[in-house]
Amino acid sequence: MTIPLLLIISFGVFALADIAPGDPVRSLLGARASDPATLAAIRARYHLDDPFLIQYGYWLSHVIRGDLGVSIQGNRAVTSIIAERLGVTIFLSLMSTTLVLGLGIFLGAVAAFRRGTRLDRAVVMFGVFGVSSPAFVTGIFLLYLFGVLLPWFPIFGPGRGFLDRAWHLTLPALALATSVMAIVVKITRAAMIEELARDYVTFARARGLSSRRILFAYVLRNSLIPVITAAGLIVVGIVAGAIYVEVTFSLPGLGALTVDAIQKRDIPTIQGTTLLFSAFVLLINLAVDVIYRVIDPRIRFGRVES
Repeated sequence: MTIPLLLIISFGVFALADIAPGDPVRSLLGARASDPATLAAIRARYHLDDPFLIQYGYWLSHVIRGDLGVSIQGNRAVTSIIAERLGVTIFLSLMSTTLVLGLGIFLGAVAAFRRGTRLDRAVVMFGVFGVSSPAFVTGIFLLYLFGVLLPWFPIFGPGRGFLDRAWHLTLPALALATSVMAIVVKITRAAMIEELARDYVTFARARGLSSRRILFAYVLRNSLIPVITAAGLIVVGIVAGAIYVEVTFSLPGLGALTVDAIQKRDIPTIQGTTLLFSAFVLLINLAVDVIYRVIDPRIRFGRVES
């Protein structure tokens, strides 16, 4: 199903870019004067005057051969432009995913164990704040507080090398993780409260097993199943949020590249970045299905009723 879905997505994005207002050639030339021969040559080079289906077929035939085309704005291969921007987006997404899953599961577990206490209420309030705050709003707040008022973190640039890049991307990763982390906290807390009330936990305590063993050997493992199930949505949230966060922090990643390409109607670049984002999301969902079966053996043997 992965390839048909990618074809449907690419066709839909190509159609939306085709009917969008504006002329990519005019965006390319800007205020520069041009004669009709130059305009015709540019349009012929990028097949802009061909019928829609022929343009899509031309693009698809090149994609099959590993060629995403040439950027209208940059006059460079789209694969080269994406390769230059990919590192920042991957680094930012990995930092955010680590924060979301690591800190989110930890806070959800702590809130479940301390249910009804001030700590539990504080975690719940954080969850409400996170869900209510879009990534770009949280990014502006963090940028102003920790980048301007308290100049603890850099406010622009992706950094060089592992540690410097991690330092530069700390605020963007926090902004991106906060809204998505709230979902993980909520799911983990609810799942652990439900698991802690089950009979097998009471039986384990009656056998004299330590709270730590009950938590890590039984409760946490069973509680992770709904978190893993929602992992696909979590990744989609992170990838979508990365577009806004990269623009907010002026990071040279794929998100900022996509927004710039949309504004200038650079169809080959739009198609290339969208296809990459879509393939990434589909592969993550495939990986989630595999991890789901590994964590819950009942799925492998078909003993879980849908």
